[in-house]
Amino acid sequence: MGGSAGLAEPVQPPAGAGPAGCAGQQQLRHSQLGVAEVSGAIPAQRGAHFQRTFSESFYVVSGTVRLYGGSGWIDGRPGYFLHVPEGGVHGFRNDSDAEAVMLILFAPGIPCEAYFRELAEIAATGRTLSEEEWTDLFARHDQCRA
Repeated sequence: MGGSAGLAEPVQPPAGAGPAGCAGQQQLRHSQLGVAEVSGAIPAQRGAHFQRTFSESFYVVSGTVRLYGGSGWIDGRPGYFLHVPEGGVHGFRNDSDAEAVMLILFAPGIPCEAYFRELAEIAATGRTLSEEEWTDLFARHDQCRA
């Protein structure tokens, strides 16, 4: 029943992006589960959102991450775990300048690197996206506004 897990190439934040980024994704056989480590000054998400095609679970490793699980924002501290099923409204952000580390588990395992790379680049450059650009970014990555 074993099977070897493959490790995707680590994602490095763009030059000058600061500490935020997606450290990489590991997927189990048949893309059953994806795991990404998001660290640094975790880029603020645009608020509550949901995905149609995958569930997400969040585990705070260090620091404090603001998490929204459908009924309000809470401070997730080390050891806090939040599971969000497909279609579940959620969000996350780091409201401070302090570094935080969080694991995000995706089921089924979806590629997350491009999404987090784009967010890190936007944050690093200070670029302001138009509503049309945000809509396009979200559509490419199954990110639906709540």
